[in-house]
Amino acid sequence: MKRIILASSLFLLVVGAPYADDGYPSQKVVYHINVDDAATQIAALRNIQNHIDAVGADNIEVKVVMHGDGISLVVEPDALEGTKMKAANADQDMAARIDGLKQQGVAFEVCANTLKGRNVEMDDMYDVSEADIVPSGVAELSRLQQQGFTYIKP
Repeated sequence: MKRIILASSLFLLVVGAPYADDGYPSQKVVYHINVDDAATQIAALRNIQNHIDAVGADNIEVKVVMHGDGISLVVEPDALEGTKMKAANADQDMAARIDGLKQQGVAFEVCANTLKGRNVEMDDMYDVSEADIVPSGVAELSRLQQQGFTYIKP
């Protein structure tokens, strides 16, 4: 038994523990958000930050795809009236979290079908431009997975 433990220890010293010096390989991930609960959305953004911290901002491509209730992440509270949304979570705290992730290269994509169906205008959302709008959130999720993005549903 001592020989097995000693041999295993020597193997790890010679070969190295997985990712001990090399870190994680380059990654492409898509985070799927379709819930309007602010606490769940904050947890998702925290997961993204933890992911970036582990892999390195220069070593990861992250996209956040929102549709349905999930666009509440970027809908500003004062814009809720007049929409068909139940929640609008883009308060100052959420905006700061979004800004911090965008500064690290995270892209936030919003479903055009949801915008139309929920009567949400561009001016109703925090820091969303036409370039951030995708025709269909679910179709975008599929497209990104076909391009090799790992799907994550927090």
